[in-house]
Amino acid sequence: MDLLSNIGIPGLILILVIALIIFGPQKLPELGRAAGRTLKEFKSATRDLIDEEIDTKKKEEK
Repeated sequence: MDLLSNIGIPGLILILVIALIIFGPQKLPELGRAAGRTLKEFKSATRDLIDEEIDTKKKEEK
């Protein structure tokens, strides 16, 4: 998350303009949805791994 905080608003606008030029306005919403799904899946998998680790540690303590 540190990377996003370092980019700032002008950097994000530049990235969006470049993406718009490269992919065009029709593809941009589709790419956004795909990126959102990927991020959601990644977060879910990360939470599952963390929960598994916590459960394993609790079982070892008993």
